[in-house]
Amino acid sequence: MDAAEKLPVRVTILNRIYSLRSSGDPREVESLAAGVDDLMLAIASKAPDADNTKVAVLACLHLADNLRQLERELGEFKDRVGRKSEQFAGMLEQLIASAGEE
Repeated sequence: MDAAEKLPVRVTILNRIYSLRSSGDPREVESLAAGVDDLMLAIASKAPDADNTKVAVLACLHLADNLRQLERELGEFKDRVGRKSEQFAGMLEQLIASAGEE
């Protein structure tokens, strides 16, 4: 498939069908939509008086919170990797220096 070519994908979110166009794998779009649908249905079941817009906003806030947490965890992971890299570089320098002395 050409990078600019987009395939049609039909998904259902909160009992409403959407026709989308995807330049990626349509199954991935379907999977993402299913996850959004599950989340919105769960929110709607807990707030039966909420309209679809409120359910969508609550779902967006939930997803944004998840993204922020993942970004925070990724930053912490990068910091740990950076510290370990520095430790390993120091150990390697010591090994090279001690090997040169022999």
